[in-house]
Amino acid sequence: MTTAAQRAQFEQLLERHRGIVLKIAHAYCRDSEDRRDLAQEIAAQLWKALPAWDRGRPFSTWMYRVALNVAISHARSAGERRHLPLDDAGGEPSHDADAEREADDGVRALYRCIERLDPLNRALMLLYLDERSQREIGEILGLSETNVATKIGRLKTRIRNELGE
Repeated sequence: MTTAAQRAQFEQLLERHRGIVLKIAHAYCRDSEDRRDLAQEIAAQLWKALPAWDRGRPFSTWMYRVALNVAISHARSAGERRHLPLDDAGGEPSHDADAEREADDGVRALYRCIERLDPLNRALMLLYLDERSQREIGEILGLSETNVATKIGRLKTRIRNELGE
């Protein structure tokens, strides 16, 4: 395959799965400029690592692995924990503003718990909330399915305790 054809295929795959990159950048960076920088860094590393992608496996699984590794390295090299932008409100008020506000408060509380997790557990929860299978989470993070199940169970208990449920 020519370099131009490879680049075109990569751009199509990146566009199709860009939500993965955006979600990870959003989870590991608070500032919008930092999120853009991280997303660009992830895209650059995906391009560099493209020859290592096993085409017999889903691109999204491989993409998650590369993107999470870049984000975790980025967070560690920055020397500080990245936080979710929980205060970004926007949009139109709904007809049932109280119920929506209560749901938003619950989501914010959940994300506050997740942002306090170490980078590996944060990645685990992001994948879990993205409804990835335990097998796929294990492939992405380099863990056994049993270890994934155990960690998810412990994290769910920890988050329930933090939320006071």
